[in-house]
Amino acid sequence: MPRKPIPTLSGVFTPTETPAHLARDVIESALREAIMDGRIPPETPLRQEEIAALFGVSRMPVREALRRLESQGLLHIQPYKGAVVTALISQDAMDTYGVRLLLEPEALRLSLPHLSDTDLADASARLAALRKARDSATLARLNREFHMALYRRAGNARLLYLIEQELEQEERFLRFHLSAMGTGHQARDDHEALLDAARSGDESRALALLRRHLSQAEQAIRHYLADQDNAESPAGDAPRTAGEPK
Repeated sequence: MPRKPIPTLSGVFTPTETPAHLARDVIESALREAIMDGRIPPETPLRQEEIAALFGVSRMPVREALRRLESQGLLHIQPYKGAVVTALISQDAMDTYGVRLLLEPEALRLSLPHLSDTDLADASARLAALRKARDSATLARLNREFHMALYRRAGNARLLYLIEQELEQEERFLRFHLSAMGTGHQARDDHEALLDAARSGDESRALALLRRHLSQAEQAIRHYLADQDNAESPAGDAPRTAGEPK
């Protein structure tokens, strides 16, 4: 099957002049959104000179923006080759859910007894907005905010920081596993059940629902990766399976 041609960035962005003091953040945001919504597909090289010319800046803020995107798992920087957009779904996606399964139930357990009516109303508002959201960036942001609203009273700033980092890592493949993997409706049902358990203060039910929610997403990714590996195996080779998280 022939590979789709890789688009040039000039076909994605309109050349503009960017104020120097805003350049890094503007470039990071623009590239991030284009990667997230698929306008810049996996394996696309991101050349500093081209990006600098498109945004009317020097290479320094471009280099800084690319490093930040690399830290978010959206691209990897190879010696002598430069930055290349990573795949939306990879082994790293399973690792992310493995970490979330370790951290988030503990945060919910600590937070649940201290959630106020305001906290629950905030989570409910995020969930209502999530039902209506369509674009990937909004879906990802609201998903993160919904979960963090339920964890915010955990009383452990380091734990919450680590969880938010993992939720930000998840954003790059959230769009894919909600649509291509057909898990969108299940995720919405899980969120509603989780919020209901939090309202009633039912700790054991809330923790069980959260673990199931995360485990099902991890399994969907595991099956997808196994199918991809099997499809890519040469005829006659034994099927390969996706590796375990951690």
